Amino acid sequence: MTEPKMISFKDGATGWLVFSNPRRLNAVSYEMWQAIPECIADFVGDPDIRVIVLRGEGDKAFVSGADISQFEKKRGSKAAIADYDQATHRANAAILACSKPTVAMIQGYCIGGGLGVALCCDLRFAARSARFAIPAARLGLGYKYDGVKRLVDVVGPAYAREIFYTARQFDADEAMAMGLINRTFEVAELAKAVGEVCERIGKNAPLTMRAAKLAIEAAVIDSGAKDRSAVEAAVNACFASEDYIEGRRAFVEKRAPQFKGV
Repeated sequence: MTEPKMISFKDGATGWLVFSNPRRLNAVSYEMWQAIPECIADFVGDPDIRVIVLRGEGDKAFVSGADISQFEKKRGSKAAIADYDQATHRANAAILACSKPTVAMIQGYCIGGGLGVALCCDLRFAARSARFAIPAARLGLGYKYDGVKRLVDVVGPAYAREIFYTARQFDADEAMAMGLINRTFEVAELAKAVGEVCERIGKNAPLTMRAAKLAIEAAVIDSGAKDRSAVEAAVNACFASEDYIEGRRAFVEKRAPQFKGV
């Protein structure tokens, strides 16, 4: 059997990060959690990459959660639990802190830690066959505040309670109604739709997207922790950029702009 792993590759302006553990419906192993920050850093450091897509291998699952088969060994003691939790925290933090737009392309199961990963992404597009759940209450697991808050920020407290309290699976229509996902597509159309979104994002001004991302994040964090200096600096960088000049010229000349991110 192929060992569980993270697969990363680049296609034009899009970086692809693939959760590959099909034998366990793309459940994330400890080693996969560890690999995510390095993969994200590689995409962020490449100026040709404008958007990053996270998906699962195959069409049965995005991510079915953490690989529970490792828990006895990897989370069997207090020290081991702390080490494992740190690996998952670093992985999710790397996705959240990514300065470039991130997209979760969801097919099949998006469960537990998989939903946590999807919530770290900026956009979530799903096949109509997708299924969502956080089954922590059926496993005796505790969910840390950061993960719960991300869910509440997206769906609100009432739906967050229903997701956690019932631990049941929700279909794509229910997820759409909650605001958990942006849009749904037929399975056969999902890849094309995500590709079109990425192509559109890839043509836009990177500095503008970065400034917008920082501002949106600042708008949803705890009010006592807000620091708008980074947002203001990012906005000022837009107006001081060559891309701003290019955008104005392209508008006047009635042509598509060619942004470089500088």
